[in-house]
Amino acid sequence: MTSKSSRKSIVANFGLLSAELENRLSSDAPAVPQQPAPASRVGAGVIGAAHRAIDDIKSERDRLKALVESGGGAIRELDPSKIDPSPFPDRLPDDLASDFETFRNSIRSEGQKVPIQVRKSPLSPDRYQVIYGHRRLQAARDLGIPVRAIEVEISDVELVIAQGIENADRQDLTWIERALFARRMDDAGVKPRDIKASLSIDDPELARMRAVYRAVPADVIEAIGRAAKVGRPRWAEFAKAFSEQAGLHAELRRVLAAAREKRLGSDQKFLAAFNALKPAAPSHKPGLKILGAAGEPLGTVLRTAKDIRISAETPAGTEFLRFVEAELPTLAERFTHEKSKI
Repeated sequence: MTSKSSRKSIVANFGLLSAELENRLSSDAPAVPQQPAPASRVGAGVIGAAHRAIDDIKSERDRLKALVESGGGAIRELDPSKIDPSPFPDRLPDDLASDFETFRNSIRSEGQKVPIQVRKSPLSPDRYQVIYGHRRLQAARDLGIPVRAIEVEISDVELVIAQGIENADRQDLTWIERALFARRMDDAGVKPRDIKASLSIDDPELARMRAVYRAVPADVIEAIGRAAKVGRPRWAEFAKAFSEQAGLHAELRRVLAAAREKRLGSDQKFLAAFNALKPAAPSHKPGLKILGAAGEPLGTVLRTAKDIRISAETPAGTEFLRFVEAELPTLAERFTHEKSKI
């Protein structure tokens, strides 16, 4: 088999993914016998049709990967400057530059072992878009060397499914990175069933992601970063606080800007942002002392914007409280009378 014909085979098979997914999701009966999927791959609540669709796509991707590794795929060397990011970014910046430096040095010393995957850019005929392999592409850019790549013909829907499955296999995306990936697909009009297939999630998990990314603007999430130690429950609490504390949004952005200047890690940025959404505790100002005619202490009065509180400190003060309580109807009547004169 020639390289050209093998590449066409890869392209053709990738082109079948979206149609296969739609057919499987619209059918009640499985087309082929299925093996139980590993529990770590798919959420417990995913319906049977989604299980079959995702498993079929993974099997197809694995078959194509084996074909490439056996030498049947056409691997080319491309100029990294002619390759644009995926239209659906799935990663936030790494906290530790040293991690990427180690990765880049391994490519410098050992070469690029695994090719990236690209497609022709829909926006420019002489450019490409990366499907997956963003870190390998960036390393090649930094090193000033060509990047080894496989070109396939693939639609947007097929791209996000392939990209999502590749990410699921790596299992190193944080919860918020996966949610942000879902948001970008949602904004681009990708159907919910394809978003779920791409991320191997079910309806409830997509709903939880939407509750967060529809409440919290993308620029705030990107300013916080990967937040590797922050899971869904804390992000859900953050989204709720963000929705309820609109008056603190400016302060939150100021705090994030300061955190960036201090080069804080993303987990620390999340904590700082969350604390910025907590309303200030009411100040405990000392109350005004109430004294009798002879200077004897009767109590303390503390007034806030919405209430007034009198506390007794002596037996005479207790009697004073009873007096005030008895006088309240008269005071209310006087208040109404005085207000009517205005």
